[in-house]
Amino acid sequence: MVGNVVSAITAKTATATVPIVFATGGDPVRDGLVRSLNRPGGNITGVSFFAARLGAKRLELLRQLVPTATNIAVLVARALDATSERQDLETAAQIIGQRLTISEVGTDREIESGFTTFGALSAGALMVVGGAFMFSNRERIVALAAQHKLPASYPLREYVSAGGLMSYAPSIAEAYRQVGVYAGRILKGEKPGDLPVTQSTKFELVFNLRTAKALGVEIPEKLLALADEVIE
Repeated sequence: MVGNVVSAITAKTATATVPIVFATGGDPVRDGLVRSLNRPGGNITGVSFFAARLGAKRLELLRQLVPTATNIAVLVARALDATSERQDLETAAQIIGQRLTISEVGTDREIESGFTTFGALSAGALMVVGGAFMFSNRERIVALAAQHKLPASYPLREYVSAGGLMSYAPSIAEAYRQVGVYAGRILKGEKPGDLPVTQSTKFELVFNLRTAKALGVEIPEKLLALADEVIE
């Protein structure tokens, strides 16, 4: 089992015989992991939670939360697993005329300098684009968002558990549950290439009320009503 697109590509390159079950946020066809979602072929299948396609929805929710933000900061990793979500976000922003200030990062120092740039350009809110690098640095990113008083939208609920303000994301627990189901079926003799790539259907909106209070952000009742989880 592998847990992101980079690992999945590496595993596929390494073997054409050992069964591989992946869980990624990208498009496995576009990323070259499988020939098609219905008939993956070869020794690989898995779960796609298509996090990259949520950029427009996350932007919409953040604008509802912080309607006065004329400039929204975007922190994005300089990595393959962030490309699609960034493109989706930029397209959505262009359609509605939303200004974005994008900072690509690949090191701890670049994360720090990105927040300095956001402050200098008076960004009113922040979107963090997903990916393995960002996830591994989630506690630092959440702390810097708090330090710079930036209401932020995150790509996974784990950021909100770490003190982030809001996330709208697929249920990673559900995705990995399905990975486990597929692993069990393969161990019982089914071929990975015959198992269709499944897609997440469960998405979660999560808020952290303590963080909202610290930032002085009032979450609209209509958003709270849509929340799947509220951390107090």
